[in-house]
Amino acid sequence: MIILPYGDNALLINLDQRIDEVINAQVIALDEAIRHLPGVTFTIPAYCSLTVGFDTELTTFDTLKEHIGTLNISGGKPEAAKVVYHIPVCYEAPYAPDMEAVTEFTGLATEEIIAQHTAAPFRVFMIGFIAGFAYLGSLPKALYCPRRTDPRRLVEEGAVGLAGYQTGIYPTNAPGGWQLIGKTPVATFRPDNEVPALLKPGDYVQFKSISQEEYISIEEEIKEGTFEPEVSYG
Repeated sequence: MIILPYGDNALLINLDQRIDEVINAQVIALDEAIRHLPGVTFTIPAYCSLTVGFDTELTTFDTLKEHIGTLNISGGKPEAAKVVYHIPVCYEAPYAPDMEAVTEFTGLATEEIIAQHTAAPFRVFMIGFIAGFAYLGSLPKALYCPRRTDPRRLVEEGAVGLAGYQTGIYPTNAPGGWQLIGKTPVATFRPDNEVPALLKPGDYVQFKSISQEEYISIEEEIKEGTFEPEVSYG
């Protein structure tokens, strides 16, 4: 664990710099242990690092560094009780504009891409890029594909994309360069809610393939206020 100054009123904690569930669990454990310390104003957990802001009138970099150095998170393990959100995705046109490009890059048929993308839950490693955007991983090696060389100026809310060994859901309309292979009608960011983001680091997402007819039906349920995503604990 390396602790570095990060401007005048923040510090950066770096763990081993790789995408790994155990390391990410350690980041989340650190976040839980640090966020309520006197003087801490904010924390930002990432894949393998944690940014900590602090009030310089209440604490100092050296004080926080010393306290953090006494924390034992080396034995951190992925959470025993997983919170799994089951998110329906339509992988059909027009919701999957980059599916053909992904089939060409991976050499897989559309059916196999869908099968691998829905086979197992993906971990929420971090929230970033835009409010509520959950970086999910890690993808099977067979699904690896690069970002688009020509990012879109507008990606619609609910679009599901791939980039490298990551997958994610666009929580709102935004520019983006991920390869879009589907879309969900489920809102993952609701700014009027007390907790706006549906997902948080350490959660898991299990994608479920649905037809275009099912997509439209769920949209109607959402408008009527009768739909909530399925959640399981395991």
